[in-house]
Amino acid sequence: MIYDGENAILGRLATRVAKQALNGEFVEIINAEKIVITGSTKTTIAEYKERRGRRDIAKPVKSPKTPRRPDIMVRRAIRGMLPWQSQRGKDAYKRIKVYMGNFDSKEGEKIAQARQGQKTTQVLEVCKSLGWSGL
Repeated sequence: MIYDGENAILGRLATRVAKQALNGEFVEIINAEKIVITGSTKTTIAEYKERRGRRDIAKPVKSPKTPRRPDIMVRRAIRGMLPWQSQRGKDAYKRIKVYMGNFDSKEGEKIAQARQGQKTTQVLEVCKSLGWSGL
């Protein structure tokens, strides 16, 4: 199954992909950098920066290393929907592939589009604010 992430809401896409991976299907997501996170841009970026730990002080607090690349960030969100500690969850996680851009001009199913006027932030914007310098 191939999903197109353009204007898809991150949480809704992640739950659908996790469910299909747990049922034994191989799932690919294209255009990961165009997936949106609902909510205002300012608070969304602040939450992700807080999750990465404070980098503005002399000795940063040791914190989990959260991803800065869009494809890895989306894959990590999907991992949160899986029973990661069990073998079933680990096998499902291996069946998920996430790609930036639309390689080989694949057509993907579009799901859960963000509504017009809804406050959204693209995953690409969040990653750039965290220090990712790609694209």
